[in-house]
Amino acid sequence: MSEFTNVTVSKEANVYFEGQVSSRSIIFVDGTKKTLGVMLPGEYEFGTEVKELMEITSGELEVLLPETTEWKAFSGGMSFDVPANAKFGVKVHQITNYVCSYFA
Repeated sequence: MSEFTNVTVSKEANVYFEGQVSSRSIIFVDGTKKTLGVMLPGEYEFGTEVKELMEITSGELEVLLPETTEWKAFSGGMSFDVPANAKFGVKVHQITNYVCSYFA
């Protein structure tokens, strides 16, 4: 799916790591939330409050998921889950676009 319809979009961006990562929140009619974002090359650590699904729409990065010791490569068309209340690392090798879904 290349677009979402019937959503509310936040005017303000979520900006992290001095502007290296940014996203916009979108809310669906049923109340579910996603963010659409972009990450510039670099290394970052994120934390979750709820379970998340990260869908990579373009770009290349490596991810160190919770309770693992090996970095795993992801690129456009791939996705990964992150449990609630966890931290995960990313090494972004080229500009990466993503969609993050949140599950309460």
